[in-house]
Amino acid sequence: MSTLPLAAWMFPAALTMIFVGMPVSLSLIVVAIGFSIPFFGAELAGLQLYRFIGSVAANNALAAVPLFIFMGAVLENSGIGGRVFNAMKLWLGRLPGGLALATMAMCAIFAAGTGIVGAVEVMVGLLAIPAMVANKYDKGLISGTICAGGSLGTMIPPSIVVIIYASVAQMPVGDMLAGTLIPALIMVTLFFGYILVYCILKPSAAPKVDPAEFDIPLSTKLWITVKAIIPPAILVTSVVGSILMGIAAVSEAAAVGAAGAVLLTIFYGDFSWKGTWQAAVKTIVITSMIMLIVVGGTMFTSVFRLQGGGQLVNDMVRALDLGPTGLLLLFLGIVFVMGALLDWVSVVLICIPLFMPFLAPAGIDPLWFGILVIIMIQTSYLTPPMAPSIFYLRGIAPKDFTTVEMYKGVVPFVICQVITGIVVYFWPATALWLPAFFLQ
Repeated sequence: MSTLPLAAWMFPAALTMIFVGMPVSLSLIVVAIGFSIPFFGAELAGLQLYRFIGSVAANNALAAVPLFIFMGAVLENSGIGGRVFNAMKLWLGRLPGGLALATMAMCAIFAAGTGIVGAVEVMVGLLAIPAMVANKYDKGLISGTICAGGSLGTMIPPSIVVIIYASVAQMPVGDMLAGTLIPALIMVTLFFGYILVYCILKPSAAPKVDPAEFDIPLSTKLWITVKAIIPPAILVTSVVGSILMGIAAVSEAAAVGAAGAVLLTIFYGDFSWKGTWQAAVKTIVITSMIMLIVVGGTMFTSVFRLQGGGQLVNDMVRALDLGPTGLLLLFLGIVFVMGALLDWVSVVLICIPLFMPFLAPAGIDPLWFGILVIIMIQTSYLTPPMAPSIFYLRGIAPKDFTTVEMYKGVVPFVICQVITGIVVYFWPATALWLPAFFLQ
């Protein structure tokens, strides 16, 4: 009787460490080191693992990560968020659920300015929650709007999730970013549609704001809007557009974005050396966390393959004999389940290297598959038991917001995300048309 390869025990070992409280990055690193010794020997294991770390350091696309994080941190510390929120309220505040709609619009704008999920949710939440609470909005609606809006940082370029995914899958970052645009637009439209319909059917969930707040001359309203939105829009368009048009590499565009964010704070009169220093410190902390997981994931998957993991996965997939559709759904299901248990970086680093070899033989477009995976990761971001969005919200919401209300509030938005995934699944052109257009 054949025995299982050592690779079969790596996932149980890593998950056990994670669930007993060890950080994900350290869990992956410890397991990689422990399982590399039987393969390389104690003397050579360190040298070989260092080689895997070197492959991460040599990845040029990852150089964009700290620059985009700095860009988001600078915008987060400035007063730009408050200006955008006030401008959105002026135009959307009279509609049913106007403050929730303004909040969602602000989330979409700042998702394009940061690419960091938690940063968008916390920044927008601190601005929007007091306004919605003061107007007696339903707590579930507030929770769902903040959590779902914050999750848009996964989809809307320049998404850190997409950059890491493209790096791991060895795909062009520009194609991946372009592929997320139309699905992100569909998702935002569904979010807006749900809020509007829900508030029309249940007016008590979103009492109307005093119309006197919006009773200002049109010229003043236009000037407030132009001043609040046009400069950030130019910055985001320059950064993302230069990547999509092939004018700049992703790291070059990220550098422009970082410098542009500082110039924006100077333009608005919000610049301070203290704020810039705080943004730099936050960049170092977040980048270190992400890169440590990237290193741990790279070491883990590399050792997993060397210990026979690739052949083990191949044998399991062949034994299931699912066909292309079944294989695709299996992989997406695994991503969704793991995304509900682990952070997105770990999911990408563990799953994608194992899935990629099966796509071409099954006739599955890797770009289309990548967009579906990004949608699944974003959906799992709102899904228990982990639901990172709920934990972020718990840290900034008033104490009378219950966890049950938060979970109930995100359910309709999860459904909107699932619908987006279904649309992309049945109409692949929603993910593939824009990348092909920019290649012309």
